[in-house]
Amino acid sequence: MPTAAADLQAFEHAARLVLMYGLVPLWLLAGAGDWLCHRLTHIERNAGVRESWLHMLMLAGVGLPLLMVLFLEVNALVIAVVLAALVLHEATAWWDVQYASKRRRIAPVEQHMHSLLEVLPMAAASYVVVMYWGQFLALFGAGSEPARLALAWKPAPLPPGYLAGLFVAVALLAGLPYLEELWRCHRWRKREREAALAQATRALRGDT
Repeated sequence: MPTAAADLQAFEHAARLVLMYGLVPLWLLAGAGDWLCHRLTHIERNAGVRESWLHMLMLAGVGLPLLMVLFLEVNALVIAVVLAALVLHEATAWWDVQYASKRRRIAPVEQHMHSLLEVLPMAAASYVVVMYWGQFLALFGAGSEPARLALAWKPAPLPPGYLAGLFVAVALLAGLPYLEELWRCHRWRKREREAALAQATRALRGDT
């Protein structure tokens, strides 16, 4: 029995390391790559503001459960939020591609970025479910554990150095790039509207 407990502890430790230092960084890099693809295809001139807002929605859909898993004790409630956010993220990703594909070219490299951005959150959610299997089962009234539905801080917080590095990476690879994209799209739309208004004004005045 002690051996089984030690094996379980070793598995949970390994899974936590893969989640922290593998899946999350890969997701950030894929997001930065996707942003670069948008920039190279001049998203502001075609799909524009609406697609950029869809990107912000997907970012929020991953960011909220990520924050919860980082800081809160993972229980049935947190797992439910993670799974609901995953469904929302996948639905928004489908909506995004449906909208963008009719307005700009989505190159193969961007399609690969999309694949990573869809699969990595699924993989991360799967790791969370496996690591806290008892609480996952409790969501459905199964297993031996009662479902814990209260929000509480982690009893053993993650290392401050890791959290600080992660927040810097999130800001540099996700937050700032996609805010820049949204700003760029809004700026282009404003310029187009101003140009259209100026043209209409000249037409009314009979200017050439």
